[in-house]
Amino acid sequence: MQKFTLEILFQIIGIGSASGLILNNDSLFIISDNSTFLYEYAMGNQSINKIKLLDNSQENMPKKQKLDFESITQKGNKLYIFGSGSKPKREQQIIYNLKNQKAEEKDLTLFYQKLKSIGGISDKDMNIEGAVFYKDNLVLFQRGNGEGAKNGIFVYDTKKETSRYIALPLPKLKTVEATFTDAVLVDDAIYFLASAEDSKSTYKDGEILGSVIGSINTKTWSVDFTTQITETKKFEGITLFKKSKTQIEFLLCEDNDTEELQSNIYKLVIEK
Repeated sequence: MQKFTLEILFQIIGIGSASGLILNNDSLFIISDNSTFLYEYAMGNQSINKIKLLDNSQENMPKKQKLDFESITQKGNKLYIFGSGSKPKREQQIIYNLKNQKAEEKDLTLFYQKLKSIGGISDKDMNIEGAVFYKDNLVLFQRGNGEGAKNGIFVYDTKKETSRYIALPLPKLKTVEATFTDAVLVDDAIYFLASAEDSKSTYKDGEILGSVIGSINTKTWSVDFTTQITETKKFEGITLFKKSKTQIEFLLCEDNDTEELQSNIYKLVIEK
């Protein structure tokens, strides 16, 4: 087990159902699974800038209507936001350019169909919850919380335009296997979050049984370690905060599965 400390760092009022975050300089960019805004939280003066990702961007969208933005990652000056793919309307990608502050929408329906075919994943079990760029690869994290229990990663070679699926079983928390909720690249390792939720549906929420952090070796695409960090919370977003020779600090966000416009940001410190 890795040694760790976990604490609430601050609370943001005005953002609910946080599902992913990226730290860029002093700005913390946050997505919400029931909103089509990108939120920029300036950590210095504690202000929030709401960025429209669509012409008709909305907050607190009903479950049946939401686009379910669950993953955000950065490459160069662009932020890439992915829908979960758990419903047809959730097969969208938004690319936000940090320089010109423009958002571009992309339909991922055909791409997700190919991934489902490669991974042997049914339409109702598809649930992309994390994304990481590593060298020429886009690594997408499939949360196996559906009936098929397909928990693993898609490794998409952006140059060759080829994909492969790698199943990655994770430990059980109580009686339920933990499943991926987000990931971030740190040097040549990918650190991930996974949570256990007592539900066999990608759509319906269940009792939260805790969360773990772990890492994936990018040479072997295997899990190096997992450590449980909570028994009660479902962490859905992770970004690198600081690192040194002896430890790595992450920022985490929690999806409380409510309509309350409030997000707790945690600091997790892992000893190397």
